[in-house]
Amino acid sequence: MKVQRMLVFLLVIFNLFSAPALAQSDRAGEFDYYVLSLSWSPTWCALEGDARRSPQCEETTDHGWVLHGLWPQYHRGFPAHCQTAERPPSRQMTNAMADIMGTPGLAWYQWKKHGACTGLSGPDYYALARQAYNSVTRPPVFRKLSKPVKLPASVIEEAFLKANPGLEPDMLTITCREGRIQEARLCLSKDLTPVPCGRDVVRDCRMKDALFDPIR
Repeated sequence: MKVQRMLVFLLVIFNLFSAPALAQSDRAGEFDYYVLSLSWSPTWCALEGDARRSPQCEETTDHGWVLHGLWPQYHRGFPAHCQTAERPPSRQMTNAMADIMGTPGLAWYQWKKHGACTGLSGPDYYALARQAYNSVTRPPVFRKLSKPVKLPASVIEEAFLKANPGLEPDMLTITCREGRIQEARLCLSKDLTPVPCGRDVVRDCRMKDALFDPIR
């Protein structure tokens, strides 16, 4: 019994000291750089969106690389779900982000999880996210595909590097999911200048035959 009581006591002490430290690490406005995540819409639709009957996956939308999010990042790890006194975005502003994010639901989720940690207001976060999205040239060659292809993920990275001369290989990573090309993630400073990614972000997909679907 004494051993059990001691273990409970130590657990309580640990929680008392660890909980504030975790809370203090996710303060709005305290981060090192941004990750701009661009998702290949046909991949998301094939894996999730079609089953949800998401409007993002309708053929009339013509989505290619959509904005998954603009994420505040530490050199190791990232903040999330920060408390902020800044004004959240309105429903109208959130709906307006669907043209580059696919759905208003994603835009709102990104604000709650990541945008609140930037120290910006909701309107300013959406504006910065749109600016970051527009600052990157999405390689036009991928819009010309007429059928699914299998290719090395490195081909996607090389296309982004060629289309954006300011980028270096350590400022960009390509991710895969379930055998498909998933996202292009670019690392940007707070003023949206390309910067090297942290070690936990640079995890290039090594697949040689990743499936890449054309735009619908």
